[in-house]
Amino acid sequence: MRFAVMSLTDAAAGRVRAIVENSGADAKGIRVGIKKGGCAGMEYAVDLVTEPNPKDDLIEHQGAKVWIAPEAVLYLLGTQMDFEVTTLRSGFTFHNPNQTSACGCGESVELKPADLAALAAQGDAVVRAN
Repeated sequence: MRFAVMSLTDAAAGRVRAIVENSGADAKGIRVGIKKGGCAGMEYAVDLVTEPNPKDDLIEHQGAKVWIAPEAVLYLLGTQMDFEVTTLRSGFTFHNPNQTSACGCGESVELKPADLAALAAQGDAVVRAN
């Protein structure tokens, strides 16, 4: 059973499309990864893609293209990417079931690899229900 590493909300897809439209003809989408940093240990990295990496996973929603770095896949399985605008900030947010904690300012997180056995069992339950 094949499933997407990550999902996008309509708001996230709209923001990705706007970024691509405003970034010139070479822009294809964005790439999401993780990197070491911040007080909690890891940060989400979002970069513009002009030349897709064939090793990346591709997520598409409403015409928006988001590539996932291979080294981030285990940490992003089951994540929903959103885009929020509040009084104090606007930006992408990640609702990640693999997040164990976050720093006070919300800029860095602690992530654990996804539990593949639990995901497989969940997938089996979905197949049996259908």
